[in-house]
Formats: sequence, C-alpha cells, structure tokens
Amino acid sequence: MKFLFDDESFSFETLRAAGFANYGGADLGEVIVTARAIKEGDEQSWHHEWKATAERVRAIGEASRRAGHRVSAREALLRASNYYRTAEFFLREHPADDPEVAHLSRLSHDTFATAAELFDTPVEALEIPYQDTTLPGYLYLVDDSGAPRPTVVYTSGYDSTLEESYFAIAAAALRRGYNVLAFDGPGQGSALRNQELVFRPDWEAVASPVIDYAVSRPEIDSERIALFGYSLGGYLVARAAAFEHRIAALILDDGIHDFHRAFTGVLPPALAAWIEEERDDVADPVLGMLTAVSTQVRWALRNGTWAMGAASFADLVRKTRNYTLDGIANKITAPTLIMDAENDQFLKGQPHEVQKALTNADTTLVTLTENEGAGEHCHMGAMSRAHQTMFDWLDSTFNQTT
Repeated sequence: MKFLFDDESFSFETLRAAGFANYGGADLGEVIVTARAIKEGDEQSWHHEWKATAERVRAIGEASRRAGHRVSAREALLRASNYYRTAEFFLREHPADDPEVAHLSRLSHDTFATAAELFDTPVEALEIPYQDTTLPGYLYLVDDSGAPRPTVVYTSGYDSTLEESYFAIAAAALRRGYNVLAFDGPGQGSALRNQELVFRPDWEAVASPVIDYAVSRPEIDSERIALFGYSLGGYLVARAAAFEHRIAALILDDGIHDFHRAFTGVLPPALAAWIEEERDDVADPVLGMLTAVSTQVRWALRNGTWAMGAASFADLVRKTRNYTLDGIANKITAPTLIMDAENDQFLKGQPHEVQKALTNADTTLVTLTENEGAGEHCHMGAMSRAHQTMFDWLDSTFNQTT
C-alpha cells in the first residue's frame, strides 16, 4: 500500500505512524503536512521534520497541562510520543553512541509517561524482575477495582518500544475489558537503549519471569492470560509458548516460522552462501553496497546489528538462524490465532507454515487483505480491523462477551 512516499520503507513507517490515530497516537493532518516536508528517501529530512512536529505537538500538550486541560494534554502528548519514536526510527548509523537516539527515545518515553498519568483508567509503571536486573513495563488496568480480569501479555518486535504498546494493543484491550501487561524485553526499547540488553532467541527465558510477575498480581486472572506477539514478537511469543504452559491463548501478529528467511529470502544466492560459509571479507562489502541503494535493507541491517549484538552485517544474518520454530512448534499446545497480512513485505507465506507446524494446538489462521486496507505487515493502517479479529477470537476462546 503506497502511502505518501514512493520509498517503500518511508511509506510503511508513515502508514504505521498514521495508523495509531485510531487510539489518539496521530492526527492525519499532522502526518500529511509532516510527510509533505520530507524529501523522498532522505533520512536526515525524515528525522528533522518528524522531530519538528513532535516538538510542536509536545508544546501544545504541555501548555494544555499547565492550564489544567487534562484531555487536551493527554491527547497531544500521546501524539508527540508517537512522533518522537518515528523521528528516531532511521537513526541507525551508530545508534548505541548517538546522543540524538537517546534524546528522542527519552522524549518519546517522557511524553507518554506524562500522558499515561492523565488516562481515565489506571496505568502502573513497572520494573519486572529478570535475571540480575529488571525489565521496564506498564500494567494497563481496566479499572481500580482489583478484580481479576483476563490479561494480554504483550511482546513487541524488532524495532518497537514500550510506549507503542498502548496503540498496538492496550487501548483496544481496555475497551473490551482486558488488562494488558507490556514490557521491553532484550533488544527492545529502553532495555536495549539504557541497559544494552540484546535480543535472544530463547524467549521463554524472558517470558517466564514476566508470567511469574503476572500471576503474582491479584488484578490478573491467572487462568486467562494470553500472549500477544507483534511483528518479530510473533516468533518470540510462539517460541516462549513451546516451553511456558501457563498461558491460555496465543496471538501471533503475524506468524513467523523462520526469521532467518526474512533476510536470506531477499539476498542473491551467492551472497547468502558467502554468509553461511563465513566469507565475511566478501559478504560484508556486498551487504554494505546493498545498504547504499535500499532504505529498507540499510535500516534492517543497521538496526539488527545493534539490537542483536552482532559484530557485522554478515554476523547478524547468521545470528537470525536461531530464530526458528523448527523442532519446537509441536510443543505449543495453547489455542493460537495466527494473523496473516496479504501483502506482508517481510514474512510472506510464513503464517501458513506456522499453522502447519503447530500440530498439537488448536489453530485459527486469518488472512487480512489489501482490499480491506489491512494487507500490510501487522495490518498497519487497519488497527480496528486487526483488533476486531483478535479480540473476537479471544472472547470466544475465553468464553467472554465484550
């Protein structure tokens, strides 16, 4: 779906930012005028214009807050948080050492945290015990009654942040009577930026401590916990569910059987062979040339090298070999909804493979299409349609009526 840009990556990320308008994360007019000022394929221009919009909208929110206009402040600060995240997105040349990455990430966090204080429903900032440290999280509650409710535990993806969780799942869940427990795991959000924790394929080592925390909370019905995976989270939660059986349902948005193929599937066969043979002296220069001509490839390799703790582009591609459901998919037993996007540019065909592999789970595969505006990766731009699918299925699975 082409949206305001010819560059595929700019188009998709603009659609992603605009799609959060459903839940107060964007205003369409703000998105259009920002995009109009951005030079096609120019990452510096992208950063400058989205940052400018974020700063302007944050100023509106802060002025409204000072004046006591609670709703106006909340709405503007939510939009600013999304725009700061978007402004930071392509800053991947040296992200670990770039002060602007840290600055924009902090502003995205801070504007969201301030907005959350103004929500009509309770939101609790968390530090979830994990190994010898903690993971940052939010617990979004339907109300302050303390009554145990079905709860969605949210795992984000390859580039998502904790603040995005509200737009990706929490707002829709709260409307339907579900709590949401969201967190940044290794490789994600502030766990990567502030703690330098990188991705790990054995996500059960991450998910199980989170579930430990979830079942300790009286507001969470321990018999009705659903794991929800967003983008790469679709692999991560499936992997976790093969070993963590305290969950009652699993939602994969979208299904990923083998993340390695998302990389090798777009590489020339000779280059893929060099990477496998660890001929990095020839593979890395060629990968570097590819980054010069493709925004999407450049971003994916740079972001992954950072988030997965890889030594080089070729090393990153090899590291993704471990992100597969081969040999473990049959251990998943929870009822599973597998989402599929008709035009997914990253994971085409993989949701169908996941369904075939889950031989011991009751699976439902739903393909959302281009004709209904929901054919992009994670159904960006069609959040209402995606959430209707997810929560209607989850209601039925949990015998709920919402």
